[in-house]
Amino acid sequence: MPPTTTLTTTTLTAAPLAPLLARLFEQDAAASPTNDPPLADLFEGRQRLMRSKTDYLAFYRRLKDYPLAVSPTTGALLYMLARSCGATTIVEFGTSFGISTLHLAAALRDNGGGRLITTEFEPSKLARARANLAAGGLADLVECREGDALQTLSADLPERIDLVLLDGAKALYPDILDLLESRLRPGALIVADNADHSPDYLARVRAPAGGYLSVPFAADVELSMRLG
Repeated sequence: MPPTTTLTTTTLTAAPLAPLLARLFEQDAAASPTNDPPLADLFEGRQRLMRSKTDYLAFYRRLKDYPLAVSPTTGALLYMLARSCGATTIVEFGTSFGISTLHLAAALRDNGGGRLITTEFEPSKLARARANLAAGGLADLVECREGDALQTLSADLPERIDLVLLDGAKALYPDILDLLESRLRPGALIVADNADHSPDYLARVRAPAGGYLSVPFAADVELSMRLG
């Protein structure tokens, strides 16, 4: 007798979220700022701008109309990590249009619920993220905070944080970790996108006595786990 195959769908792979994400990724690919000649000068100096704790504001404001999204592979990774660790409390630094937020919120839904706090300093981006979350049927799981993350993440955080995504201004990664570190549960995961632009952050999470186990994942992601 042949084995029985059970087909399982998830929030991530079913409507309304799957077609929404396909459309958003398609738009992201078509709207890359590297294809925009007026922004060529900006990208020539982006290493300095992304590592500065002051100049990054100008860099990201000029990119307010671009998603700057995680890749589909990284999005799937976020979903799988949040599912596999049973996350119910997630903090995201850098909402943009909410593509990564949708992946994380889908994991919360499939984990049985929870709270995702996401923060974005550009109001127009946060408005688009809220619309995408509503379209994906996930708005009830997400608290959107508008403003400087050094303020928006300085209070009213969960007692225990299961997973963190760092995908905002790279120079602020160590500062954001300072705000969240005391609430990270043992085994909590931190995903830092484009972490190579934050050498101070990498030195901290990779230090043998720093309290983390950390490895580079794929081409542009640092995956760290809180020890102890």
